[in-house]
Amino acid sequence: MFLKLFSTKRSHLFARRSIHLGKHFKYPNPEDIAFSSISLHLRQRKWNLLDKLLSSNLTNSLVNRILIEFRRSPELALGFYNRVVGEQKSFSPSLDNVCILIHVMISCKRYDDALDLMSNLMQTMGHSHLEVLEGLWNSYDAEISCPDVFDALVRAASTLLGDTGCAYQVIMKLRMEKDFDVSIHAWNNFLNCVIRSNEMNHFWRKYEEMIGYGYVENVYTMNLVIHALCKEMLLYEALSVFYRMLKGGIYPNVVTFNMIINGACKTGDVDLGLKLFRKMEMLSRGFVMPNLITFNCLINGYCKLGDMNTAESLGNEMKKMGIKPNLRTYGTLVDGYLRKGCTDEAFRLCSHMVDNGLIPNNVIYNSIIHWLYFGGDSSTASSLLSHMIKTNVCFDKFTNAILVKGLSRNGFLNEALGYHEWLVGKNLVDKDLFLENILVYYLFRSGNESVSKVKQVLNDIVDRGLTPDTVTYGTMIDAFSKQGSISNAVRVYDDMIKMGKRPNLVIYNSIVDGLSKNVSVDVAKIMVDELKKLSLLDVVTVNILLNGYCATWKVKEALSLFFQMQEDGKLVNEVTYNILINFVCKFGSIQEARELMEMMVTQGLTPDSITYTILVTHACKKISPEELIELHDNLVVKGVIPDSQTYNTIVAPLIGKDRVDL
Repeated sequence: MFLKLFSTKRSHLFARRSIHLGKHFKYPNPEDIAFSSISLHLRQRKWNLLDKLLSSNLTNSLVNRILIEFRRSPELALGFYNRVVGEQKSFSPSLDNVCILIHVMISCKRYDDALDLMSNLMQTMGHSHLEVLEGLWNSYDAEISCPDVFDALVRAASTLLGDTGCAYQVIMKLRMEKDFDVSIHAWNNFLNCVIRSNEMNHFWRKYEEMIGYGYVENVYTMNLVIHALCKEMLLYEALSVFYRMLKGGIYPNVVTFNMIINGACKTGDVDLGLKLFRKMEMLSRGFVMPNLITFNCLINGYCKLGDMNTAESLGNEMKKMGIKPNLRTYGTLVDGYLRKGCTDEAFRLCSHMVDNGLIPNNVIYNSIIHWLYFGGDSSTASSLLSHMIKTNVCFDKFTNAILVKGLSRNGFLNEALGYHEWLVGKNLVDKDLFLENILVYYLFRSGNESVSKVKQVLNDIVDRGLTPDTVTYGTMIDAFSKQGSISNAVRVYDDMIKMGKRPNLVIYNSIVDGLSKNVSVDVAKIMVDELKKLSLLDVVTVNILLNGYCATWKVKEALSLFFQMQEDGKLVNEVTYNILINFVCKFGSIQEARELMEMMVTQGLTPDSITYTILVTHACKKISPEELIELHDNLVVKGVIPDSQTYNTIVAPLIGKDRVDL
């Protein structure tokens, strides 16, 4: 009985076990086996075995499972994907695969990797930005995703594609169709890209649109607004935004201060920049201190004003604060001294720079060589060029341009032509014709055999498969016009039209000038009338015609043209009055000339050093020394900076003053 009972229980037990084991050992799914094996080898980083597993049975769904499995190990997920892409030639990852990996990277804050993947999708795999958006939206999962992924796509479209339109489409599609708003950071990226493309009107429209959607600006948004205003030279409007930041509790960072200081320096109000620099710590409640960029902006501003003492004192102050000058600091100071003709001071700074472990780069060499050639010191410039070669400082396109212009300017045209020929032979000449236009300009000025050498340069342009540009044609037309060879100027003009090049106003002005001086001012008048019909007239054109009338003693026509210019308002400037004042002085009418000068002032125009020279030079022959001194004083009171040569020759001896450099 006992054995029978045992036998019955045993039979039931085996029956239950057989049912259980039958379910457990059901035929396995091949993808599950592959998933388990790949996961195991990936965790153990057995890359060689992994490659063998990946060579077969690799599917998009399996790739997705692996990426999700390793969502908290972004290095392994990315390593797996790179193996799939790099080693498995028979498998192409889908949009869904890459989008899931992007979600993983963003969730783990590996933004650069995510941007690289987006770039690959759009630039290599050929998916549009909107297709990528759909892929990211459809693959969005709370376990592996976060909203930052859409901000990253806006950034990718803005910075990687450089297309503000694509970025805006992403923002709007999310807002209008998905009822999702990207963050203020995405808008900042988009607006920054708009500014970089110099689409300022577009920037202001989109900025106002963003504010209309209810976004709250942060310091980066305000910095973009200040940057945009500074780009448009609206310094005081930028300052207004700065104070609005302070009132609104948005504290500026060092970038905010640097942009306004740089804007002040660019508009010439360097002292305002210095005042803001002195108040940085106070205005930021001690959170912001000047950095290297701050000092470099101010040093550059004072160098451009020629105030080298203040520029150097700022450099010394920077060192005391523990901020080391960089190549840009030294380069700015060197260029500032060279602009003032202080070569010794510039070389002193170069020595100091080398003593501090900084090696001059080609920007600094270019600056020194340019100003040496400008000052006529060709031998020292050549020595520096040799030193650049010995120290392996590479020539760039600016070095080549400086060398060609410097040699040409100082009368070494054959050497300039030879160097240009060498550059062409080495294929080191850009297609912008910058060097060729320099040569054409100076060849015409040289006079000797200029036409044949100009033809040589033009033939070289054609041989390289290029055509002369507007500057080339304009240079030749201007040269022929000044030489009085109007027929040649017209011939070049005709060739220009045949080649499909459109003349600009500078070229037309050259022709008008040539006609006024050499052929007939009446013919020049006809051309000016035609330009007026085409709305191509400017004050330079009319001044050329006015000067032509005065040079040919056509008083009635000159006065008639002057009154027409006054009626227009925009066609009168200091040059206009200087032409008339000089004309009246030639008649000996000093009083009428002074009245013209007074009229000039009432129209808001300031007499300049040329006005001073014209009046003083002619008046000294017609009026007493006392009246001449009175005239000098009157001009100075009106804001005129006297011409130093005129002052030292005529006025200084009358008032018993030593010679001065004004």
